[in-house]
Amino acid sequence: MQTIDMRSLEVKFLADKDGTGGSLDFFELMLRPKARMPIPHYHESWDETVYGLTGVSTWRVGGQDVEVAPGQCLFIKRGVIHGFTNNTESPTTSLCILTPGVLGRSYFEEIAALLAAGSPDPAKMKEVMLRHGLVPAPAA
Repeated sequence: MQTIDMRSLEVKFLADKDGTGGSLDFFELMLRPKARMPIPHYHESWDETVYGLTGVSTWRVGGQDVEVAPGQCLFIKRGVIHGFTNNTESPTTSLCILTPGVLGRSYFEEIAALLAAGSPDPAKMKEVMLRHGLVPAPAA
């Protein structure tokens, strides 16, 4: 299993669109302490299910904060704006299932490459997001 390091978080794919015939993408998401998703977004073409393994992550879904602790599940319907944070001093892990599987690893690999290159250009980050079906939320 390849781990994709994106500085404040890591993604470890367990199954992806290529191996499931497009049925799902399935990965473990690890958030480092105080990590956050920098750009709230929504998905055009898939739903997301999050299952907490360790620690407590906070997901902002449709304007509401939802904490996901071990054994808890959160469903995010396509089209709903969301983001996440780890407000704690410990790493958190969750399993994420995207259905159908249309995202795959390449999105995370491209974002990781931008982050590894230094201070990423927000316009380039948004371009990668849009190309892969993640729509950045309008600024509040």
